[in-house]
Amino acid sequence: MQPINLADKFALFSEQWSPRIIAELNGQQVKLAKLEGEFVWHAHADEDELFLVVRGTLTMEFRDRPPVELREGELLVVPRGVEHRPSAAAECHVLLFEPAATKHTGDTVSERTVTVQNRI
Repeated sequence: MQPINLADKFALFSEQWSPRIIAELNGQQVKLAKLEGEFVWHAHADEDELFLVVRGTLTMEFRDRPPVELREGELLVVPRGVEHRPSAAAECHVLLFEPAATKHTGDTVSERTVTVQNRI
């Protein structure tokens, strides 16, 4: 049981759209990711996802509702089954909280799909 410094962990990687696991609890994973540009449209049939913006601004787009803009210190829970696409005009740092079984891009497979997520 040691404190985890988010800034130190973000400094360990530069790849975008490739989450890193920093902690686990009760079958859930806490991940960090750097995002810039548009991700792929996807949904998670069985899992909710929490996005917390640590640095920058994140826009969460939805097929069936208006987009939501998140600034530093704000979070959003995307309910299971809701198709969404994160995007960021400039690099954004986010903390993700989701079940360990959550696939990176749900049932969508693209060049951005990450099948093995590293622990840092």
